[in-house]
Amino acid sequence: MTTTYHGYFLIADITGYTGYLSESELDHAQGTLTALLNLLIDHTKPPLVISRLAGDAVISYGLRDHFFQGQTFVELIEDTYVAFRRAIDLMILNTTCGCNACRNIRNLDLKFFVHYGSFGLQKLGAHEEMFGPDVNAIHRLLKNSVAEQTGCRAYALYTDAAIRNLGLEEISATMMPYEETYEHVGTVPVWIQDMHPVWEAKRERVQVRILPEDELMRVETMIPAASEKIWDYLIQPEHFNVFAGGTKTIIADQKEGRVTDGSVYQCYHGEEFIAMTVLEWHPFERILVQTVPPIPIKGATCLIEITLESVDNGTKFSQVFGKAKGPFLARTMVNLAFRSMATQGQVDIDNFGKHVAADLAGRGEAPRGEVPSPETIADAARAGLSDLEEGEV
Repeated sequence: MTTTYHGYFLIADITGYTGYLSESELDHAQGTLTALLNLLIDHTKPPLVISRLAGDAVISYGLRDHFFQGQTFVELIEDTYVAFRRAIDLMILNTTCGCNACRNIRNLDLKFFVHYGSFGLQKLGAHEEMFGPDVNAIHRLLKNSVAEQTGCRAYALYTDAAIRNLGLEEISATMMPYEETYEHVGTVPVWIQDMHPVWEAKRERVQVRILPEDELMRVETMIPAASEKIWDYLIQPEHFNVFAGGTKTIIADQKEGRVTDGSVYQCYHGEEFIAMTVLEWHPFERILVQTVPPIPIKGATCLIEITLESVDNGTKFSQVFGKAKGPFLARTMVNLAFRSMATQGQVDIDNFGKHVAADLAGRGEAPRGEVPSPETIADAARAGLSDLEEGEV
């Protein structure tokens, strides 16, 4: 009996191979495509499971009961696109070859297709193939007129079903509503996020860091989970509150439904709260906040940096307090107050790590899937270029 699953489908599709047609350049083109497929595989993070490779595309799925929050998933797609564009820039910088394949690296780009629905799985060789009407629907969406009608060359396309089930109604207000019509399917409402502004916003961004000489204190813990999963907890107030050691936490000033630069974590301790304003929001890596500690003498501010570092057994999760800035007496009192809380700060961050680990364990084991072998990736690259020679672009 076939088991019916419910969850999310993601297709990351590399485009722009029209300059890769010369037989003498196929080795260079294949090397480029293989490297980019490896990048996409590395960024297909659990709970996403890779189903298979299809030429120049990576097809994956995630089960509903083990999936990310909507914002985290959007940020994962954005992070993948930024990594892809940085890889393209590095390839251009490092190549001295003048063949068409190498000259046209700059024409490569990336599109994402996201859908929600039901599906079955069947074992085919080394991978599990998804099947069902909803799987067919997302593959139909690969053939569309988005670029011609909207001018978006690189984009993330979300079906209305994906938007609703991910809870992205507010975030989708920043996307373009669009429709595609297919024979035997009818009109499919979708939402288009242009990826180029995402890249432009992040490519030149200068990060503010707390330098070693400005560090007041540091607490850290090891959490046996991937940084993407831990990040998913940080955007949920009830979980962040464990980290803050408070009675409750409210996240105010979200932008179009997202926690981001300018949002404020209001961490309550009884009737009073400490406001932490987000200055920098770098998904899966770090958050920089500024706070005004509640001391009698006003005027001092403090930077706090929360960082996630992937290591062999999970993630090193750290909180660094910068030395206070402001009038001498105020900053002295703040520094003394924070130092006095060092022991409690370590207790809070350890409790957060235990809380995340226990919550993940309570959800049960999510499917992991097989990482494609180097031979499988090379075969997919060859297949993608063979399709191109036969007229597919």
